[in-house]
Amino acid sequence: MSWDDYFAEDAGADEAEARGKPRTVTVGWTVRWPGNGDAIWAPPKTFSRSDAKAASAKSIQACPAAIDFDRRHFVVPCPVDLTLKFEKNAQGKIQLVDADGEQSAMRPQGRANLFIVQPPNEWRDPNRPIVQFTAPYVFVADQPCYVVQTAPYLHWFPTPRPGVQMGGRFPIHIWPRPLAWAFEWYDISQPLVLKRGEPWFYVSFETENPSARVRLVEQEMTEELESYVNSITDVSNYVNKTYGLFSEAQRMRPAKLVKPKG
Repeated sequence: MSWDDYFAEDAGADEAEARGKPRTVTVGWTVRWPGNGDAIWAPPKTFSRSDAKAASAKSIQACPAAIDFDRRHFVVPCPVDLTLKFEKNAQGKIQLVDADGEQSAMRPQGRANLFIVQPPNEWRDPNRPIVQFTAPYVFVADQPCYVVQTAPYLHWFPTPRPGVQMGGRFPIHIWPRPLAWAFEWYDISQPLVLKRGEPWFYVSFETENPSARVRLVEQEMTEELESYVNSITDVSNYVNKTYGLFSEAQRMRPAKLVKPKG
């Protein structure tokens, strides 16, 4: 019996499927990035480990709960090499700068397109700046499905990041908007070091059937999806509590949005 079958039987997936809750949910992913430079955004990858073969049948490598937990995570790689730090300007105020200076892999225009420091009145704490990066990944499903964005906590970093990534969760069958990567900087005396290809964040998915397997496919940016994403993107600039718009968005939604590429 495979692990998928083990968990499906354990969770009563046959009964769930009989109630119209499928065993597999297809989720499309695409990148919605204005202008050029799409190639910096790598495909999400299924989380995997390079552990040695288990020496014991009771080893953690053989634990079905651990295996199922791991395989439900997808890794989004960091798109750039960048070291940021805070320093005081001539007026004594802190400002965010590229610590690599003239040796930086990024030009100022690239940095301006990629991230901003949120206004201080939007921080959760006056001593913890929040930096928000563009992360233009769009996930979409035609069945009820939530995306969950978290820090890459299954990976070990020799030098920990000097703060906390802010997570998020929303329904991608109703609200397939581009993601963002928000970082709350706790220790501004330490730099934030990002390396291209390293784990940037994870996404996982919640479906009606808890044992369902998610099939992640590259999505074609169809006219229907483009129009629908346009209708919901940046609405937070105009209203608060965007969850209150879900019912209206669902009313406008085309019946089918997922279309795998190729």
